[in-house]
Amino acid sequence: MKRIVVLISGNGSNLQAMIDACKLKKINGTIAAVFSNKTEAFGLERAREAEIPAHALTASQFADRAAFDRELMLEIDAYAPDLVVLAGYMRILSPEFVGHYAGRLINIHPSLLPKYPGLKTHQQALENGDEVHGTSVHFVTDELDGGPVILQAKVPVFAGDDESEIAARVQNQEHAIYPLVVSWFVEGRLEMRDNSAWLDGNKLPAQGYAADE
Repeated sequence: MKRIVVLISGNGSNLQAMIDACKLKKINGTIAAVFSNKTEAFGLERAREAEIPAHALTASQFADRAAFDRELMLEIDAYAPDLVVLAGYMRILSPEFVGHYAGRLINIHPSLLPKYPGLKTHQQALENGDEVHGTSVHFVTDELDGGPVILQAKVPVFAGDDESEIAARVQNQEHAIYPLVVSWFVEGRLEMRDNSAWLDGNKLPAQGYAADE
């Protein structure tokens, strides 16, 4: 059974969606460990509740980013993961880390990439008057939120919406599509090749699978 390590920084709702999907056998894999860069992250409690090893490494413990990432890689590798999943991990990863897990490192980002990489995506969607917003699952590369997109989900933006309403709508979609992408990977259907995402031997378009459906 394929082994998954999840990295979080906060509440861990996407982690919970994956824990639930594993229990229901929607993901034919096991979450081997959860790591956070915040000792108080509630996602660590979610992991402990599910009897998953939970670890916290904080930046203050290390001289610099490179030292932090080297230790994180050592501790992750002790669990021999087939896939490393970023689920609200709010720390920029070093090129060394990204390269070490190339092709088996995925992230979810709350926008329809390539729109709005970085932070405050919901605010930007509101300020620009977007009628459609969403979320993207993508492979991680050295480019911030710039790796090949695997799957996106769109949500409407209604007149009078505030950021919290949009965030809730986006997060609801994230909980559906992120476990699905993880299941594709652990089943051997999904890979990154030539800086593109491939599913069932087919190269996916820039917006990922079934972008217009």
